[in-house]
Amino acid sequence: MLRFLKKWFGGESSPDDEAMPAPLPPEMPEDPFPPTVPEGVRVYVVGDIHGRSDLLRRLHALIAEDLANGPAPRQAFVVYLGDYVDRGDDSKGVIDILLDEPVPGCEAVFLKGNHEAEMQDFLSNPVAGHAWTLFGGMSTALSYQVRVPARIAAEERMRELRDKLVETIPKRHQIFFASLRLRFELGDYFFTHAGVRPSTPLEMQKIPDLLWIREPFLSHAGRLEKMIVHGHTVSQEPVITRNRIGIDTGAYFSGHLTCLVLTGAERRFLMT
Repeated sequence: MLRFLKKWFGGESSPDDEAMPAPLPPEMPEDPFPPTVPEGVRVYVVGDIHGRSDLLRRLHALIAEDLANGPAPRQAFVVYLGDYVDRGDDSKGVIDILLDEPVPGCEAVFLKGNHEAEMQDFLSNPVAGHAWTLFGGMSTALSYQVRVPARIAAEERMRELRDKLVETIPKRHQIFFASLRLRFELGDYFFTHAGVRPSTPLEMQKIPDLLWIREPFLSHAGRLEKMIVHGHTVSQEPVITRNRIGIDTGAYFSGHLTCLVLTGAERRFLMT
């Protein structure tokens, strides 16, 4: 019971609490000095995909359509907030789309999620990193057509699963996972997977917080150095507070993959 209460009402993140709901933000007055991106730049920010290649392809089409309507920006970015793999049934297809079907006219920025970090830990040490298989990793393995017999001992099974994945995952996918970034800054915005520790300057943020943090970030009411745009914590619709914008809308089970669109001081959303 104590673990249940900690999971839903506070405490540190754990591998099995990915779908916990985000706290409801307090009502906030309109910001007289809203954050902006540089003039002539448009930014599309994509939330947690989690193996839903069908939704990613649809969202790419929506972004391309949005770009085609109205004046073209001088420069356009698509920033992906990580968690490309696990849970959904086509993690391999997601990576193929990201590599082979980019949105025309956009520069892609790929950030790392905690699921990619856990996957890499497993591939480095399958026994110590076996938690990855417990919160969505097996779906990723199956998307690469990797299976191992259930009858063998657990440690041996983990090692065999790792060995088969290393043999099967295309080299270009492995390079993709190895090249993921932890953060991206543009104008008054700071993009990362999970969030930041409010008491720590942005340039000194630690990797576990960028990948995993929930509290005290989610309930922090004060201003931060920049507006933080993040995924990781699921909400039914995008969450906007004075210091953060959360866009993980649980695509793998809800069917709603969300994209935040930033132009100047304007914010709007595209959603599947």
